[in-house]
Parts: sequence; structure tokens; C-alpha cells
Amino acid sequence: MAMDRITSRAAWKGSEIDYRAEMMHRFADAEVAEIDAALRACGERDLPDITPETFPLPTFGPRMLAFRDELHDGRGVLLMRGFPRERYSADEMARIYVGLGSHLGQPVAQSWQGQLLGSVIDISDVVEKVRGYNAGGAQHFHIDSSACDIVSLMCLRGAQSGGASRIVSVSAIHNRMLDTRPDLLEVLYRGYYFRNHEMDAAHSLFPPQSAERIPVFTQRDGRLTTVIDSGSLRYAVQQGGITMSDLDIEAYDEMQRLARSEEFFLDMNFEAGDIQFLNNRVIMHARTAYEDHPDVAKRRHLLRMWLRVDAWPQRPPHQVFLSDADCAHWQAQNRRPFMELPSRWLAEMTEMQERRRREKTVLPPLATAGRSASARGWHAERDRAAG
Repeated sequence: MAMDRITSRAAWKGSEIDYRAEMMHRFADAEVAEIDAALRACGERDLPDITPETFPLPTFGPRMLAFRDELHDGRGVLLMRGFPRERYSADEMARIYVGLGSHLGQPVAQSWQGQLLGSVIDISDVVEKVRGYNAGGAQHFHIDSSACDIVSLMCLRGAQSGGASRIVSVSAIHNRMLDTRPDLLEVLYRGYYFRNHEMDAAHSLFPPQSAERIPVFTQRDGRLTTVIDSGSLRYAVQQGGITMSDLDIEAYDEMQRLARSEEFFLDMNFEAGDIQFLNNRVIMHARTAYEDHPDVAKRRHLLRMWLRVDAWPQRPPHQVFLSDADCAHWQAQNRRPFMELPSRWLAEMTEMQERRRREKTVLPPLATAGRSASARGWHAERDRAAG
């Protein structure tokens, strides 16, 4: 088990970096014009039919490939800013988003419902048993599913206040733990048991829980590959009969503690039209608390995309929990045409909210992702529920 220091540009500290200088691309007028022409060429295609061929970017496409290389070999973060959100409908923005993403990789389904775009918005007062991205409040640091290499967000509408994207280099945290707590770093290399959300598990091809521990950290050729999904760890404890040892809890908590330190994290406040791409193998992300609107139609609304990048080396097999096969199965079995378009999705959520208000069945809002500061809290919640 190699636990060597990471010396690449991926090991950065938020307190020492200016993302506007090193991680941001501001759209030029000519680039916006080329993207606009690609949107017209794309027409009203459904999202799976949006490809580099149907969304052609003869000049900006090669630039996107250079961005992909920077995500893999550089800082692991790209923020694209300056796209004129006010000129386009939400559905047009969704197609532009997928069109740009298709030049980086292949969009994959994000849940049992098969959606290629997820709406990151608080609907916990409307829909029962939502996942973390559909609840409100802050989030713990995590990396999204092992099925995607790049995780991305597009901002359609910001919060009334707060709701910054908070990111951190896992390589920098790895190096600090190597210096100060190699015993806990060894625990992270051994890893944890993972379990799918109950609805995802019900529609998966594979067992809901990993039979073996999934390593949080793996090294190969001087690169660090990370998998740490707080929700999957919590489900394993609360629904899968797993009890983490004191050392397991301490290692997880120390990783989160360092990530929450101002020395390490970096905040990005989203503007409407911003697009963020993160290397999902080396960057953990979280969200700060925020104030939102009572009406669903006016709430903070981001679109999320998972991209598989076949041009990158594959993840080590022992670090894969959610597989590409599961994502493909979800999409084939459950996705409905045009289901992710924001206008349709938001209209459905608004109708559900209005009906609940009429019937006085509005659900208590949830902030599940941020309710336990320590992994020890997951065990306490489980034990209280068991009586």
C-alpha cells in the first residue's frame, strides 16, 4: 500500500490560490457566438442525442479538450463564467450545458430514475425521501459516485444569500495526514463499506452494499484517486448493519475537519450562467448554508451533470462501487424522453407544491446532508431509531 506524497499541481490549498487566475475561463464574444450557432444546429434534440457531432464547436471544441487535460493533469477545477444567461431559456441552457459537456465526456445517469441532468434544488418539502442534492442547507465534503470522472454544476438561479460551492484538494489533505496522522491515512487507504440509497438499490443490477471495503485513497503512477461518498457510508451504517470502529470514525472525521479548515477549502460563489467542472477523482466538494425562497419556482436551482471520460485511465476496479453498467441500466429502464428539461421538471414540482399547500400536507424541510458533524452521529441516529 503506497502512501507517497503527492507532488503534482493537484495538491493545492485554498488559502494559497486565486481561482480567478488559475481555474477560471471567461467566455469571449466569439465563443458565445459559436456556442449559440451550435445550439441552433442542435435544435430541440433530446439530451442523449446531443453529441459533439450534433453540437459542433469547430474552434471551441479543441479548447474544451485542453480544459479536459487541465482537469486531469492540473488543478482539477474549471469555472466557466460570463455566459449571457439572460438571453436563453432554462431549457436552452440545459442543452448548451450538455453540448459543452459532450466535448469532455459521456453524460451518465445519476440515479434510478435515469436522468442525465439532475436538478439541484430543495424539494424536500414536496417530495418524500429525497437525496442530499434535493434537500436544503449545507453539505459535508464528498466526491460523487465512482461512475463519473467529472462532476459538474450549472447555475440557473442563485440563492437569496449563501449557497457557495466549497471545494478542496484531496491531495493536499492526503499530504497533511501523511505528515501528521499516517495511522489515520492508513485507515482511509483500507476504506469503508458503501451502500446505495434505497431507491437506487431497488433498481440496481448489483447488491446494494459493497461486499468489501472500498478504499478512499488509491495511488497509481503518482496520481491519487479518491472515492468518499458520505451518504453511502451513512446508509451502510444506518441501513446495512455496519458499525465503524473508533479508528474508522476518527479517520473520516479528521478528513472532514481538514477539509473544513480555511487553510484548505476554496469557496466559489455562483453567478447565473456559471458552469463548474471538477475532477471527481481528486476534488471534494461541499455547499455552504443558504437562504432560499419559499416557492419552488424561485429557489436556488443548479443543474448537475456526471461525465465519464473514456480518454482517462480507468479507476482501479477495487475502487468502483457504483458502476457504469448500473447507470446505463437506470437510463435504459427508467429515463423518459425530455424528462430533465428544467421547464417541465420545475412545472411538475410547482404543481406538487401547490397541491400540498391546498391539502395542508407540506412536508417538513430536510437538511439531511449536514445534520451530523461526525460519523459517530450516524451511529447515534441509528441507535435512537432502534429504540
